[in-house]
Amino acid sequence: MAPADPATVTTTSGPVRGRRHGHGTVFLDVPYSAPPVGRRRFAAPSPHQRWTGVRDATRPGPTAPQPTRDSFGTLDMSPYFGPGWQRGDDYLTVNIWAPQPDGPTRPVMVFVHGGGFVAGSGRAPLYDGTAFARDGVVLITVNYRLGIPGFLHLPDAPDNRGMLDVLAALHWIQENAAQFGGDPGNVTLFGQSAGAIIVCGVLADPASSGLVRRAIIQSGTGTGTFTPDQAGIVTAAVGRELDLEPSVKTLADIPDERLVAVMAGLTGLDVRTSTHHDPLGGITSFSLVSEHQPATAVAAGQGSEIDLLIGTNLDEGALYLAPLGLLARTTDADVRDTAARFHPDPDEAVRAYRTQHPSASAADLRTTILGDGLFTAGTRQMAAAHASAADGRTYCYEFVWRSDAIDGQLGASHVMELPFVFDRLSLPSLRGPRGLLGNAAPPAPLATRVHQSWIQFAETGNPGWPVHEPAGGRIQHIGAA
Repeated sequence: MAPADPATVTTTSGPVRGRRHGHGTVFLDVPYSAPPVGRRRFAAPSPHQRWTGVRDATRPGPTAPQPTRDSFGTLDMSPYFGPGWQRGDDYLTVNIWAPQPDGPTRPVMVFVHGGGFVAGSGRAPLYDGTAFARDGVVLITVNYRLGIPGFLHLPDAPDNRGMLDVLAALHWIQENAAQFGGDPGNVTLFGQSAGAIIVCGVLADPASSGLVRRAIIQSGTGTGTFTPDQAGIVTAAVGRELDLEPSVKTLADIPDERLVAVMAGLTGLDVRTSTHHDPLGGITSFSLVSEHQPATAVAAGQGSEIDLLIGTNLDEGALYLAPLGLLARTTDADVRDTAARFHPDPDEAVRAYRTQHPSASAADLRTTILGDGLFTAGTRQMAAAHASAADGRTYCYEFVWRSDAIDGQLGASHVMELPFVFDRLSLPSLRGPRGLLGNAAPPAPLATRVHQSWIQFAETGNPGWPVHEPAGGRIQHIGAA
């Protein structure tokens, strides 16, 4: 039953007061777990202490410690990364956009942000959930631990602490969603990039049973997990930077500022081993850590009851090349070097790509090989695993609308679908010579269609196109002329 005063809601940790808007009420900075301070930075999340009085949930709060990251070369990425590190210990929080309490319980959509496992927050302007509340969905964004506290492999700490935070948030949502008008039995977990890889990890973890009914994986990969040996390379590098043997004990008293500063020294770290290539191609030194890839667990039936919507963008790799001026001067040697990041025989891989794309330029091949290596190949493996083993339905997409940003080189790059999913085309920082969407007006009807497809999937388990059968391999192309 909806609360009498939708601006004040009682959660399991105490009452919170939100801010009303035209489509419902927004609650910001609501804790789902205790502050991760001291040794607790490297522990599994624990319940938040109950507060007295009504907590003010009308203003944004702190974010996870992180380096400044608001651009990729010439491209303004502040809508994606958000305000950066906003100091404060109590940052394991959610933001909630609740619709008007004038009907039955609503589907709940829980978003996990990207940022290479080292940056970003649920406060980013792109992730404003007003459009979801307007259209009858409870939209929740999650802050989780990043970088060394969230993902460094340590001998005396649980791995994947940032993912454990997301699982803790899902438990909190099960207990509290109804207070915000949401249906705890209809929760869709969705994420993009690193957030999508976390969603893959959640699906592969038996601890997620009963917490999620549906999932959406946007530009992630089901094969992006580091092995413990690969993660150990990162741990050793952190030890060298800090001149210590990394453990909970040795890191407990090191301030967050120092841990954030250390990450600059990890740029370009080579985590390849004799048996495994770097599944994320060197774009980040952190990922989930496991002996097995999420796609392997899903192929074995883990998460088989969950409906899955999964896809990538046509020009994923362009984000990592075009804003840095790398596409315009791409050579055949660059194409081969890109292939070598993901393939044991790069020359054979380049020949195969040239056969498949006979008219492609070197820049186009480089973009395709990079995007496939980072996201598309692992997405296809995850989709095939789910379609073959799951009781739930699998739906695949490719987002193909191309921005004219950076003289048209950005195209349908990584992150390009997000303004359409959140129906945020009007965000001023997305437009102009440094904006993700470029100078030409993006198609508003496409945003309406994409946004509604995501909502329809959350409501019914069907985004509006045929399922991806193991034999047929149906992929919906979104944004084609």
